[in-house]
Amino acid sequence: MSTLPDRPNTALVVIDVQQGVVAEAPRRDEVVGHINELVEQARDDGVPVVWVQHSDEELVRGSDAWQYVPELVRAESEPLVHKSYGDSFEGTDLADVLADLAVGRVVVAGAESDACIRSTIHGAFTRGYDVTLVGDAHTAGDKSAWGAPPAEQVIAHTNLYWQFQSAPGRTAAVVDTKDVTFTG
Repeated sequence: MSTLPDRPNTALVVIDVQQGVVAEAPRRDEVVGHINELVEQARDDGVPVVWVQHSDEELVRGSDAWQYVPELVRAESEPLVHKSYGDSFEGTDLADVLADLAVGRVVVAGAESDACIRSTIHGAFTRGYDVTLVGDAHTAGDKSAWGAPPAEQVIAHTNLYWQFQSAPGRTAAVVDTKDVTFTG
């Protein structure tokens, strides 16, 4: 139901599950496991998996911290989008990648809930995509030293407010990994 014409397909977008991003994240192994399940399901269903990888002055391209976690392996044929802003669409070719795949709905998982995940789901929604956030497949580091709530509360709040997001001609949803459907 997206507002993007002739875009009947869905893609799984995996954001920033990099060693330096999720190393200290709560439920790291559980979240990575859920993302792995989603990747396998998408591949089995013939649904594109698009990988997003962040770099900046603290997350230097090519460093160990910049690498994706070893449990998640991108297939050579799957697109990789490099970014340096929170919103995976800003300054990248993500919109072109999704257009080439005729994608009008994105299913989003990864890190960090209160930064790149939130920026990207809003970025996708305002660009006309239907956006499903996988509620048990995203995480965030602890930023309570800077006044943020504990990470588990950030994750819960992100899930809470996204399930009530709405706009004309688009849908927003939050589902757990076990309830994700890519087709139909």
